[in-house]
Amino acid sequence: MSSTPIVVHSPADTGGRRVTVHSHGRDKFLGTAYSDHDLVVFLEGAGIHDADSILDDDRWIEWRGGRAQQWSAA
Repeated sequence: MSSTPIVVHSPADTGGRRVTVHSHGRDKFLGTAYSDHDLVVFLEGAGIHDADSILDDDRWIEWRGGRAQQWSAA
């Protein structure tokens, strides 16, 4: 289990990355992001204010299976 509250999962073969948030002891699927903008929208919808400022903060977001802000499969 990750110690960060937000996980951006590995890029899918078809593009995009699943986004989950850990809250109240559970992981909640927020959606599939295809860009930084999508991710920010999901995070704001989950109640995170100023979400664009945490995209590079590894205390908040764990980027799995690819570089941060890489949205397509290699």
